[in-house]
Amino acid sequence: MYLVSRLNLLLLTLSFTIFLTGCPGPSTEKTEEAVSKSDTDSNSNSDEKNSEEPPEVLLEPFDAPTLAELDAKAKWEKQPVLDSLELLRERQSKEKPLVSVSEALKLKNTNQEINEKILSALGRLPESVEDVDWGATINRHVLADLKSTNPIMGSSSVEFEVSSLTGFGLFSFDWNFIPFAVSDTVVSWDTSEDKLYDKVVLRDDLTWSDGVPITAHDIVFTFKTIMNPKVPVPAVRSGTDQIRWIQAYDDQTLVFFHKESLPTNVWNLNFPIIPKHIYEKELETDPTLQDSEYHVKYENNPVTGGPYEYEKRVRGQEILLRRRESWYMHDGKEVRTRSYFERVRLRIIQDPNTALLALKKGEIDEMALNPELWKTQTKGEDFYKNCTKANGLEWVYFYFGWNTKTLFFQDKKVRQAMAYAFDHDEMLNELCYGLYQPCTGIYHETAWMSPKPMTKPYKQDLDKAEDLLDEAGWIDHDGDGIRDKKFDGKVIPFRFSIMTSNRPLSLSICTLLKENLEQIGIICDVKPTEFTVMQEKSRKHQFQAMFAGWGTGTDPDTSINLWKTGAGRNYGEYSNPEIDKLFEEGRREFDKDKRAKIYGKIHKILYEDQPYTWLYFRNSFYGFNKDLRGYVFSPRGPYGYGPGFSSLWKPVPK
Repeated sequence: MYLVSRLNLLLLTLSFTIFLTGCPGPSTEKTEEAVSKSDTDSNSNSDEKNSEEPPEVLLEPFDAPTLAELDAKAKWEKQPVLDSLELLRERQSKEKPLVSVSEALKLKNTNQEINEKILSALGRLPESVEDVDWGATINRHVLADLKSTNPIMGSSSVEFEVSSLTGFGLFSFDWNFIPFAVSDTVVSWDTSEDKLYDKVVLRDDLTWSDGVPITAHDIVFTFKTIMNPKVPVPAVRSGTDQIRWIQAYDDQTLVFFHKESLPTNVWNLNFPIIPKHIYEKELETDPTLQDSEYHVKYENNPVTGGPYEYEKRVRGQEILLRRRESWYMHDGKEVRTRSYFERVRLRIIQDPNTALLALKKGEIDEMALNPELWKTQTKGEDFYKNCTKANGLEWVYFYFGWNTKTLFFQDKKVRQAMAYAFDHDEMLNELCYGLYQPCTGIYHETAWMSPKPMTKPYKQDLDKAEDLLDEAGWIDHDGDGIRDKKFDGKVIPFRFSIMTSNRPLSLSICTLLKENLEQIGIICDVKPTEFTVMQEKSRKHQFQAMFAGWGTGTDPDTSINLWKTGAGRNYGEYSNPEIDKLFEEGRREFDKDKRAKIYGKIHKILYEDQPYTWLYFRNSFYGFNKDLRGYVFSPRGPYGYGPGFSSLWKPVPK
């Protein structure tokens, strides 16, 4: 069964799945306005020379060889074409449940031993098709609405999640981040020995939801559309722009031509696909893909290529998807595994307390739990009557991000002072209830690319913070209790704003920072900001500081998009030539041990430079309705890998 579309994989190519919880907003104080104008001028120049505004030509003409010529010179190596559900079924055949299902449903998850028992029993696939309630609806929880139903316009986690259900893709990866072609869509996948070409043969029984066949020409058209500088798709373009060309030799046969031989090429192959017969008609007249009446029509009634199609959408409230019969049936025969749920309803509930109440009532079937909810509001009979909960390791880190082009945070010593000023222990033990582990950089200690030995967490040291600020020239010269510094003849007080969402934990962490900084003569204004505004302002570097988070990528090279000079998601505009050089070395090194040392060094340099103050890794904590089965955790949580969501199912009611 098709599961993880290029949209989930895309986020990996982009560096990390975005979990923005805070972002920039406008300044209000007079002194801030002066600083912001200077910062804006700097950012505008930087934008022009960086990657936010694409050049006029992104895709150079390419004279592709014939397939016969290519086959004659390339030495092809077979690559895996797999079914992720079968992979999981094979794995689970070797894993014995620690308790029965009925026993697991009676357990209260109070420690890791009980957690393992719950997962071993409730995380399994069905024994037979007779066990599955094929008419079931799963009611999922999401925090925000879609900005667009067009998969190549995606830029947020909810958009990529929805597109993984409605979209068509060629590739996926398992819980160990091992890539494979998806057997639901691909017949064969071959890579040339020199890693310059990938040849893919598509199945001939694929159709769009309007009945038009899906062909290799749809993929080529999508690639060219993504690489059209007039089309505003910077998120999807990142990674896809590493492909030199894609050639369709017939309706089923594709060859991906890479710019150079790299171990990371595989992660650029799978981008979201749009139907050529729909979008080619108005692409030239409206390259925004969203403004014209024609594009609005398909925004409201999308043509989909995956297991689900849109049934209803109530903006700001819910997105209802319906299982698409023409996905798994072809010419009267079942040619692909039918999705376990007839419908997927995504309920948009921004407030976590409201969402938990909906979970307890059975109005939603799953939701991520923050530390307070896990510790204090999911312990009693009101929760365990209809629900259970489980957790797993997840490489999602949160941080304070500093805009290094601002007057405040251009100096490394100031950024280090921020890390020393913050009370990490209070955050971890009080605000996060001891559930999260401290984060000290971009890679988790269990990842193969993490440095050995691992960098150590910062601890609050106000004296050290003050010494660093003094060395950087931020001193209270006028005795008003606020540190200041002279720039171009103007005295600028150290007063900045940090943007965050209005979620309780996000606000509490930023408020703690505010209180800590007040002790050393710095004023920090906490600015709750709406999600879409956060995205836009972070992309344009229009902020001073932000509280945010990133999920993990499958390969360490995916984080180049966050740290390389001028990279698309290098929101704080950090720049270090050594980091740039090391990332280029890492993406060209095929030996895994040597690669690990390169990325471990990157981790250490970033830790020293502190463009972020790394705070904590957020493990996966989820509440589930007791009727739900099949949830399995990976370093990306229970979703976003193969099979991920597709292993979830509900049993036949008794």
